[in-house]
Amino acid sequence: MGTYNLVSEYSPAGDQPEAVAKLAKGLRDGRRHQTLLGVTGSGKTFTLANVISQFDRPVLVLSHNKTLAAQLFGEFKGFFPDNAVEYFISYYDYYLPESYIPQTDTYIEKDASINENIERFRLAATASLIERRDVIIVASVSCIYGLGSPEDYEFMCVAVERGQKMLRNDLLRSLVDIQYERNDAAPEKGQFRARGDTVDIFSPQKEEFVRVEFWGDTVEKVSRHEPLTGRKVQECPKAVLFPCRHFVLPQEKIHFACHAIEQELKERVEFFERENLLVEAQRIYQRTRYDIEMMREIGYCSGIENYSRHLSGRAAGSRPFCLIDFFPKDFITVIDESHVSLPQLRAMYKADRSRKQTLVDHGFRLPSALDNRPLQFEEFESLCSNTIFVSATPSEYELSLCPKIVEQVVRPTGLLDPMVEIRPLEGQIDDIMEEIRECAKKKQRVLVTTLTKKSSERLADYLRELNIRVKYIHSELDALQRTRILSELRKGDFDCLVGINLLREGIDLPEVALVAILDADKEGFLRSARSLVQVAGRAARNLEGRVILYADKITDSITALIDTSRARREKQEAHNIAHNITPTTITKEIRDYVGEIAGVRADNKDEPLPDDIEELVSELEKQMLDAATSLEFERAADLRDKIRELTKETMEGDQ
Repeated sequence: MGTYNLVSEYSPAGDQPEAVAKLAKGLRDGRRHQTLLGVTGSGKTFTLANVISQFDRPVLVLSHNKTLAAQLFGEFKGFFPDNAVEYFISYYDYYLPESYIPQTDTYIEKDASINENIERFRLAATASLIERRDVIIVASVSCIYGLGSPEDYEFMCVAVERGQKMLRNDLLRSLVDIQYERNDAAPEKGQFRARGDTVDIFSPQKEEFVRVEFWGDTVEKVSRHEPLTGRKVQECPKAVLFPCRHFVLPQEKIHFACHAIEQELKERVEFFERENLLVEAQRIYQRTRYDIEMMREIGYCSGIENYSRHLSGRAAGSRPFCLIDFFPKDFITVIDESHVSLPQLRAMYKADRSRKQTLVDHGFRLPSALDNRPLQFEEFESLCSNTIFVSATPSEYELSLCPKIVEQVVRPTGLLDPMVEIRPLEGQIDDIMEEIRECAKKKQRVLVTTLTKKSSERLADYLRELNIRVKYIHSELDALQRTRILSELRKGDFDCLVGINLLREGIDLPEVALVAILDADKEGFLRSARSLVQVAGRAARNLEGRVILYADKITDSITALIDTSRARREKQEAHNIAHNITPTTITKEIRDYVGEIAGVRADNKDEPLPDDIEELVSELEKQMLDAATSLEFERAADLRDKIRELTKETMEGDQ
């Protein structure tokens, strides 16, 4: 038996018991790869939870987008309330990478807005992996990006134990070494307060502070307290204080790293001078010397991750440390919606390399910065021992590794695959308007998928002008905004959600009774057989679920969808008859998975702007993110400066 305590009012049903047994046996037999082919609404997450509960092994659940990761985080946290379920995604609300455009001689400094709550989740994830084994980390693909060395991170942890011989000032120095700041007035996360013989340390990972009380040179008491009220929660014999950042090092390592950086700097300056690139030589010398001085003085510098190879003592060309290195070797990997997640993992290295190579060639970074990168796909594969791919439409890669897949196509609820109807393209907007109104009368929700971001926004605006309660969703909205919008849809705050491929994989919306696919006969990535099956699956959790395809010709992909749906309906109907099951719509508690479970605000704006300014800023932010995505960094920087100027003017006008 494992150390996980699975809490659920349900027991496995339908295909679930067989799937659980096969997957568990595969893990016990040491099978490296397994594939769970589970249709939408068949309870794949519950199946995985039942498998996980049988083992005493940490688990990495990898998701291809932040919205789905938030949903999975909430579901696993509900199944395992007594275990450590953590959330690890990129902590940037906005990120403009450091870049250089040689054609215009334009350097754009790295600019980012860090979400402190998400940063707390990331720190909590690594802390849990060091403290215990019953850990489930739900992560986006950002988990393959570089972090500090796990050995250094663990070495820098400060353990405080009742009865321990320690001077108060020694504890304060240790806290400063791991990036805590002193604040005796109003301490916050990652800060400490010292009053006489009492030191309060506010954890960057948890909603608590640790109080250490001294008697002379001895630790007399160690206790945990609520940060708001100060109420004592627990008196404990020992507490481990984790670093405030993942890139922390003992001073001697920083000293040796600086020597190595200076040697590389010397070689790089000589190279530029030999090539008569004097501007580049001066540039790299000034920038690197400044960073070295910062590291020597305070143990940290902006962009310290670019020196990670030297700081961790790695060989040139070797892979960086990442979240996976914090796991023990026997961890289990679950790749959700693997047909999308795996291509993402493959693509990240090359995109990162291209941008950094330009910086290195023009003297903005040392060549060792190239080793601060995401993992190559082959490196990721080598780190994962037992992997379970999960998808309703596994790709050729998963099928090649797992000739015998584990199928889960019977839903415990008895629900059938939605009926598929084909309607002509002419008048598709007018037709969908009437369908939305009819569904709204029945308090049902509607999803409409378009081909582009711009068309999703225009359609939503058009429908809104006709008094239809509608919103749009796409990748330019941050993770917490997308999660909030999906929660609002389920609550009935509006009736129709317009989007692109973000509505395809894994989004759990039982209230959705209709999925309308515009321009369904436009063959391509968004209208492939796999995509159509995934989109149609959003209506598979509702008893009255329907799918309408607007098309003038029957493509191979549409034919594949209809055939797949028909076969699954027949199998489900046979199962329902054999077991006397009456299909019922899935009922599920409505949660803002990040906001309500973990206390994260869905929107990160501190003060509202006037409506007209807010609308303009919102539009500029969209354009800025679109430019950054398209690698038009110069335009993105100009838009960023305009946003700052508008925001500053508004704030000054209010004073």
